[in-house]
Amino acid sequence: MPPNPFLVEAMRGPLVESAHRGAVAIVDADGNVVTAIGDIDRPVFPRSAIKVLQALPLVASGAADRLGLDDEALAIACASHNGEAAHTAVVDRMLAKAGLDVGALECGTHWPYRERFQREMAASGIEPDARHNNCSGKHAGFLCLACAMARGGAGVRRYAKGYVQPEHPVMAAVGDAISAATAIDLAAAPRGIDGCSIPTYAMPLRNLALAFARIGTGKGLSHEHADAAARLRRAVARHPFMVAGTDRFDTKVMAALGERVFCKVGAEAVYCAAFPERGVGVAIKIDDGNNARAAEVVMAAVIGALIKLENEDAALMRSLSDVTLRNWRGIEVGKLRTTSDLHEALAVRE
Repeated sequence: MPPNPFLVEAMRGPLVESAHRGAVAIVDADGNVVTAIGDIDRPVFPRSAIKVLQALPLVASGAADRLGLDDEALAIACASHNGEAAHTAVVDRMLAKAGLDVGALECGTHWPYRERFQREMAASGIEPDARHNNCSGKHAGFLCLACAMARGGAGVRRYAKGYVQPEHPVMAAVGDAISAATAIDLAAAPRGIDGCSIPTYAMPLRNLALAFARIGTGKGLSHEHADAAARLRRAVARHPFMVAGTDRFDTKVMAALGERVFCKVGAEAVYCAAFPERGVGVAIKIDDGNNARAAEVVMAAVIGALIKLENEDAALMRSLSDVTLRNWRGIEVGKLRTTSDLHEALAVRE
């Protein structure tokens, strides 16, 4: 197989200083490949790009309704959030609904993503805990599902312990949802451990794009999962801040475009999106794992190609797919730009 094509170039002055190879799959809900750029059949770990698939059982099981979870909670269950105060407050609410506290989270601890929030916490003498982990909303959703499975009561904490393990009923339900959406037998897929300690399964971009076409249309999903997907997409469109946060690509895009796009980043430059109006899903992988300098730029170009945008929305996508680079003094030194090969491959057939 030849190497994947270059999709993004980093320019300094008139020269290409570095470039990023990758692959893109655009697939409809029947599994037909609309566009294939590079190798879309090589298995990749989707990481956090598939959090919406992992949240399907929370809604489809009825757990969200039984615990009275609102749209902010459903949105953060699909999130890789910054760990801002608004995010941790929603996680606290979810844990309280399940009768649990931060000690039940098994995602681990890290500082919030943005230096500003790290400095604010440090100045106040606040140390991070598991709620600040970008995956804490997803894990709070897992704990709410565990609470419903255990039928509440004093035994919830004991039942939920070890929920990140592949054999736990919570992870079994999550795995079944992923398998159904992607048409992948997870028992035969390469398995690793994600940054937040849950299992992660490698699969081709073709199947990831298929899953997101199904998330956007409901086609190919069970009735329960189709309804859950639509509800989760609505929740994120209503509360895009919860899925990422201040100065984040996913929040900017979905705040502007609402339910026209559901997009979600994953670690190591995997990006997935659903385009309900077009009836397709998209999966991107940048070979060198670069998110901000490559994966986001490609996703912006894909959005611009698949959706008819006007005025401010079109300007936003251009700013995200053709990014000005400045040095520490604010002087323009270059840009990130998508390649002509990518533009030609993304030419939309009306």
